[in-house]
Amino acid sequence: MSQTTTQHRREVWDAFWRDKEEIDQVYSNSDRVIRQIRALGNPAGKWILEVGAGSGRDSFSLSADGARVVMLDYSQPALCVIQRLAQDWQHPVALVRGDAFYLPFKNDCLDVVFHQGLLEHFTNPEDILAENFRVLKPGAAAVVDVPQRYHLYTAVKHVLILLKKWFAGWESEFSKPQLERLLAAAGFGKLKMYGDWMRPSFCYRAGREVLKKAGVKLPLYPGPWPLLSKVRSLLREEFRRTPLALYTVMDIGAVGLKPEKNPGAAS
Repeated sequence: MSQTTTQHRREVWDAFWRDKEEIDQVYSNSDRVIRQIRALGNPAGKWILEVGAGSGRDSFSLSADGARVVMLDYSQPALCVIQRLAQDWQHPVALVRGDAFYLPFKNDCLDVVFHQGLLEHFTNPEDILAENFRVLKPGAAAVVDVPQRYHLYTAVKHVLILLKKWFAGWESEFSKPQLERLLAAAGFGKLKMYGDWMRPSFCYRAGREVLKKAGVKLPLYPGPWPLLSKVRSLLREEFRRTPLALYTVMDIGAVGLKPEKNPGAAS
């Protein structure tokens, strides 16, 4: 990608996806992004672009809904992972190797643009959002999903960055107000914010990685604890309704709408 910074390098992601031959050993994004896109209306027939697609698993779900899905990534190994998954997929998807800062699409042509785990890897995320805005049709939506600032994950991550042990080399994070300001500055009008807690928890994931280095392999997801899971889900749903929730979750996101064109404006 031509706009990489000293903090972000494509070879980091090429190496990351080469090491992910077994895609079932990569944590999914739950279904939080898919839920937001489906809430916009039936995806069938819509042109939907995922930027920085990675494994493309969110996009595969949308293609099953009948969406016209395009997955874009600048890492060839990531696209190879998607190609392997697509071989067993019955629904059509399109793959594009491209640059999030210079999307190879004309103005006002897409119904939804989304990305998860993208903005935090660049020092100029506003330029990516400007491209999102450009390619969307008036009235169309961008779904932007990022790590939330006030979380144990953030503290641990920055310690590892200082020690030069962070897998991505460098990464930032966003508060709810900051994400709102970024989308508003890019031109997006009505905003809806959402958030979700990490599943499994950050502590479990971190412990699993530590034990893996010691030769002990835990399952990707811990065994089911039905009663505990039910109680936790109920408590989370209640807490989700409070203003504090978006300051405690692991991931936050925004759904921004590109304003409709003024019918009286000159074309």
